[in-house]
Order: sequence, then C-alpha cells, then structure tokens
Amino acid sequence: MHTPLPVVFAICAALSNAVATVLQRKAALTVPRSQGFRAGLMLDLLRRPVWLAGILAVITAAVCQALALATGPLTIVQPLFVLELPLTLIVASVLMHRNLPGRGWLAVATVVAGLAVALAAASPTGNRTQVPLDRWLPALAVCAGAVVVLALTALQRPEGRTRAACLGAATAIGYALTAALMKSSTHILDEQGLAGFFSAWQTYAFAATGVCALFLLENAMQAGPLVASQPALTLGDATVSLLLGITLYEEVVRSGWWLVPQLCGVALIAAGVVTLSRVPLTRTLVAPEDAREVSRQAGS
Repeated sequence: MHTPLPVVFAICAALSNAVATVLQRKAALTVPRSQGFRAGLMLDLLRRPVWLAGILAVITAAVCQALALATGPLTIVQPLFVLELPLTLIVASVLMHRNLPGRGWLAVATVVAGLAVALAAASPTGNRTQVPLDRWLPALAVCAGAVVVLALTALQRPEGRTRAACLGAATAIGYALTAALMKSSTHILDEQGLAGFFSAWQTYAFAATGVCALFLLENAMQAGPLVASQPALTLGDATVSLLLGITLYEEVVRSGWWLVPQLCGVALIAAGVVTLSRVPLTRTLVAPEDAREVSRQAGS
C-alpha cells in the first residue's frame, strides 16, 4: 500500500500551479498591453502584489513537486498533474468571479474519475532512487530526438491545431524528462547534501530541460487553440512519465486485463480535458487568438 504522502504533495503542486496561472494571468490583465516585447513589462508586474503572489505559488509548486518525486514513484506523481487544468478553472471561477458552467463541472468530475480509475488499475510500485548513466543516455537521446522532430514538424505548419498539438506534445516530453531528472536530483540532495546536489549533472540538466519546456509551452499557447495543445500536453506528460518511470526507475504497473480499465480511465481523462479546453472560462486564461477559437467552439 502506497503512503499518501507523494499523492498529497503532487496534488498540492498541481493546485499551486493552478493558483499561479490564475494570479499571473490576473496581473497581466492590469498592465499596459503591447504588440511586441516591452522592456518595462517586468517592472510593471513587479509592482503588482497579485503577480508576486503568483511567483510565490510557482515556487511552492516546485517545492511540492520535488517532495512528491522524492517520496513516490514517477508513475504516480506525474499523472496526478492532469488535475492542473481542472484546478486552474476552478480557481479562476473563484478568484476572477467567473462562472464555470455545468458541463465544465461535469468535465472536472470526468477527469478526476478517469484519473482514479487509471491509477487504481495501474497500481504503480517501485521507487528506485538513482539511475546509472548508461540508462540515462538512451532516454535523453530518444526524448531530445522526439522533441526536435515535433518542433521541426510544428515549424513547417501554419498556425493552427496541428502546430499547437505538435508543440504541446514536445512540451509534454520536456516536462516529463524534467520530472525524471528532478527526481534523481532530489535523491542526490537527500543522500549527499548540497555539495552533491550542485555537483550532479542531473541538477543542471533538469534546470535546462525545464527552461526549454517552458519555452515550448509559451510557443504552443500562441501556435493555435488550447483544445489542440492541452490534450497533447496533459496526456503526453502522463504517458512519457509512465514510460520513463518504467524504463529508468524500474517502476512496475499492472498489465494483462488491467489494461482495459487503464485505457478506459485514459479515455475519460481525454474527454474531460478536451471539454475543459472548450469551456468559455478558458478564454480569460489564454491568448486572444485562443480566446476567439474558444468562443467559436462554444458557439458551434
């Protein structure tokens, strides 16, 4: 029986990320807008207590994720981050005084139910603390190669669903790899202290990978509608994390007939995420181009 500690930390991380998203979006709506980059944007945001609270939430999420990865399997922790989108819309409905429609609440319940079914059926086990370099190298090569292929494919497409989906999938791989590297770093910190942490290649690798993933995410949000990028990001992160947990950390999930309820759970999650991506409330959290697409989808 798994301790609930990593589950609690992972949910707290997802909630903190949701709060950060809403607070930073709320702050961004209060500063002067510009068509291009504006040097004074950061100074404007630094004077907004709401934005600073969002940064605090980001830091809290990072700490909670590190604690979750240090105490539980990657195959349990990362799939729980599919809760981030439902939590973001719930937090937005409260802090931005917007109503989440009935179909939105139904979609939230669908995602939660699908996640519960998938994790209960998979029942991940194992919590290896370190991975040898000869196992890291092929994983890093495959993930980097997949990201490059997806990014190049996206660049060859005009702005729209395909481009957004490719960049969303690339971001998902980046986030999953970042989590796998972070897990290794947190165990090094626990076993060897700060000296070992700052001398380990995994520490700098997860920082660099995280920055690249964030860059891809920003481009995915601008490339096309959220309904295209969000499912690829949400399901891709969970899927790649599952594969990395099994291949790198030797974690085990149930197979055989257990695959049937697992796939049913994944289908429920996908249906819920797609529905939430179309909810009108989403337009307050995305770029204007996405907002127009969400409005069009809502009206169709």
